[in-house]
Amino acid sequence: MLEELQLRNYAQNTIRHYIRAVEEFARHFHCSPDRLGPRHVREYQAQLFQKRKLSANSVGQHLAALRFLYIKTLRRPWSLAETPYPKKVHLLPTILSREEVAQLLHAACSPYQRILLMTLYATGARRAELTHLKVSDIDSQRMVVHIRGGKGHKDRDVMLSPKLLMTFRTHWRCYHRKSSTWLFPSNYGQDRPIDTKTVWYACRKAAQRAGLQKHVHPHTLVTVLPRISMRPAPISAPFRSCSVTKI
Repeated sequence: MLEELQLRNYAQNTIRHYIRAVEEFARHFHCSPDRLGPRHVREYQAQLFQKRKLSANSVGQHLAALRFLYIKTLRRPWSLAETPYPKKVHLLPTILSREEVAQLLHAACSPYQRILLMTLYATGARRAELTHLKVSDIDSQRMVVHIRGGKGHKDRDVMLSPKLLMTFRTHWRCYHRKSSTWLFPSNYGQDRPIDTKTVWYACRKAAQRAGLQKHVHPHTLVTVLPRISMRPAPISAPFRSCSVTKI
């Protein structure tokens, strides 16, 4: 199954979630999945709802993993009539006011974590996209941020505000290690970016310190971002990315 997912170029997060879902399915019945069938899938689906109290969207993700296993890996038929997908629940997103965003940013535990939250808010990048930003992705000439390999393996450009650029330059002078190509390198010895959990922790702690009663997570800052339409540069057009010394 892992080989099938990799051949189809699935995202790493999707691969991890699919493999884990199948492992939990096999562990529940103490049996290899290739010996189980639709009856077991239905029983497992009911258990996810009744005992584990998962949401309809989470159960749908488990079924998507099992469906991939049986159709793509085991080459078996899959009947939607026998194993229907649960009806999705669409909830309104949590919206922060401008005052609440200001409280969240000022309540960050450190200037470094404040820069992470400011980048989320100003660019609308996802957690994984934020952690994989490189210094060369900050284009101060065109005033854009190049986000590479985003959701669906797609690149895009987002606008770079002058205030965020000044913050990046301060970050470069105070915190950045010049030997690293990552904008937010990890504190460990290897040249690698920070983990997405670091961004989640920074957002959660800032919300607690700010006393916000709303359920705040990194995607909440993306939700409040005013959407500005921007056409990405054509693939054939050369990117005039700034060098390390020109950030």
